[in-house]
Amino acid sequence: MRKEIERRLSSLSVKIIKLSRDYEDSYISEHLKNQITRSATSAALNYGEAQGAESKKDFIHKSSLVLKELRETGINLAIISDSGIVKQSKELDEIKDECNQLTAIFHKTVITAKSKKN
Repeated sequence: MRKEIERRLSSLSVKIIKLSRDYEDSYISEHLKNQITRSATSAALNYGEAQGAESKKDFIHKSSLVLKELRETGINLAIISDSGIVKQSKELDEIKDECNQLTAIFHKTVITAKSKKN
């Protein structure tokens, strides 16, 4: 399961990077492209950190960072989609769906880890 989640997070990052090649050429597009690339890749990288957590508290903290970055990515995707910076496509819808699924997984992960903390 760990490798599958890692693969999905990495794949999400790569898809977002590739999609950013289709953004219109503007200051706002560049700003959002940079921001979403940072948040998506940060989620994947923080997942790697969570796997090497030194304690339950550290795992919860690092998993919470993954969740935070996924939420930021999701909001960025909504802004990009709604603003028309990139044309609506099946690919964009799939990326948004995957981000939502991963967000739900990490939301549940953090809640479960916190409930087992004591």
